[in-house]
Amino acid sequence: MYWHESIRITDWFYIFFTENNGMAFGMEIFNKLFLTVFRIGAVVFGCWYLHRIIKRNFKTGYIVCISLIIAGAIGNIIDSVFYGVIFNASTTSQIAHFVPIGEGYSSWFHGRVVDMFYFPIIDTNWPDWVPVVGGDHFIFFSPIFNFADAAISCGIIALLIFYSKYLNDSHNHPENKENK
Repeated sequence: MYWHESIRITDWFYIFFTENNGMAFGMEIFNKLFLTVFRIGAVVFGCWYLHRIIKRNFKTGYIVCISLIIAGAIGNIIDSVFYGVIFNASTTSQIAHFVPIGEGYSSWFHGRVVDMFYFPIIDTNWPDWVPVVGGDHFIFFSPIFNFADAAISCGIIALLIFYSKYLNDSHNHPENKENK
């Protein structure tokens, strides 16, 4: 697909090709190398934690939530590390394609993350009588994301909804406290 090309699936779901330079929702707080190295460090820690909770027989659903978060992070790391090295730049007039390693649009660890799912569930204008924003265009749920982002989000949301009490109880249980 061309950069920012979209394919309408329904009125509220599009495949929309874009590339994200930074973190979630396109935020760019730190430079790209720092962000990629931080992601790798977080995944290494996450894998260590996952191994630990599996050995301690945590609930299967909790392990699945942590696994979703780690898998999503790995997916975004793969894009960040390799995508810019093996693809040329995608533009509104040129589709990105494979190139020999090192001839891509960026160097190792500096690639962009491909995002493609867009769900403008409500696409309308604010009524004119609404103060400040009256008459302005309004889209409910405008982020564009990828499958890895969805895995991370679903894992975190499920943790918060279903396992926040379990996690708190597991870490504060008397048999888990060392020498106390």
